[in-house]
Amino acid sequence: MSSNLQRYLGGSPASVLVRLLFLSLVVGAFLAFLDVTPVELLERLTRTFRVLLGSGFEAVQRLALWIAYGAMIVVPIWLLSRLFSRGR
Repeated sequence: MSSNLQRYLGGSPASVLVRLLFLSLVVGAFLAFLDVTPVELLERLTRTFRVLLGSGFEAVQRLALWIAYGAMIVVPIWLLSRLFSRGR
């Protein structure tokens, strides 16, 4: 059982706890240096995701419009070429 726990955690529970405490201290100090709180960071990430998602839908809409415009020309020409090539 202990071996499975150590394999799951990536080491003994005590050593993993010490590593996590140290990394938390380093990341917390870095965030304090940047004067960013975790709540602000989450809000910024959420805002960025919303902007990217909004831009993405706009780009997909524009792409679909371009495809529709092109299809209005390409499909009739293709259809006519198929109809006239069967007669030969």
